[in-house]
Amino acid sequence: MPGFLQPFGFIVLRVGTAGILFTLCSLIFIRQKVDLKADLSKIILCAITGCGANMLLFFKGLSITTPINGAILMACTPVFVAVFAAFLIREKLSIIRYIGIGIACMGAILLLGGMNFTFDTKNVWGDIAVALNAIIYSFYLVYAKPLLKKYHPITLSAYTFGIGFLFVIPFGWSDLQHTDFSIIPNEIWGYIIFILIGATFITYLLNAYALSKASAATVGSYIYLQPVLAILIAIAKNTDTISFEKVAYMLIIFSGVYLVSYKPKEIAPVNS
Repeated sequence: MPGFLQPFGFIVLRVGTAGILFTLCSLIFIRQKVDLKADLSKIILCAITGCGANMLLFFKGLSITTPINGAILMACTPVFVAVFAAFLIREKLSIIRYIGIGIACMGAILLLGGMNFTFDTKNVWGDIAVALNAIIYSFYLVYAKPLLKKYHPITLSAYTFGIGFLFVIPFGWSDLQHTDFSIIPNEIWGYIIFILIGATFITYLLNAYALSKASAATVGSYIYLQPVLAILIAIAKNTDTISFEKVAYMLIIFSGVYLVSYKPKEIAPVNS
């Protein structure tokens, strides 16, 4: 983007491809009926917040603001998740988890550049769009959890992406129509396929499965691992170098995520 694909056109491809794959998997392997009368409105809201509005806002925001600003704003996602979880589904968060979220957030900000970022008027609309995306996606992580106790992750994802596709078409269909796919080189096709299959279909499948097993706060906290993995991949591709500071910041992030995921063992009662 934007040399071969416009952002909103790319989103139509992402949501549409994932919707087809999830629907096929649902029809072939799951075949679970959905109570549309009771849950259709909830599924529509999941579609808008989970794979519609959040993607549109994120791509639009990144096109206006800086990558560092965008990454730091996305690092606020677990904080919003904790707030929504406490109010919407009464998910109890211990003091240790709140401390873990704060530690991981601090590590992510340090790893992403410390104080080398500015929120100025030139980037303000992009910053607002990315922040709204973080809030909306946090809401989805919490709101979808009760549905994932009722339906299989593949079933819910099939409906979510199917409805989400209808939502994003008005925004990106024109961009997709004006895309000349014949000039896209094989290397770029490889990137596109990786994003459609790996970064969308498989990622959302694993995310939905995680939400069905773990707390929303725990799932949300793992976003702090993204800058760590990005740096490790960059080092492997010789586009970045490791340093003592980066290792220290990574350890801070891992410590925070550990605290968020930590569950104390229950002590069995002693029979007298």
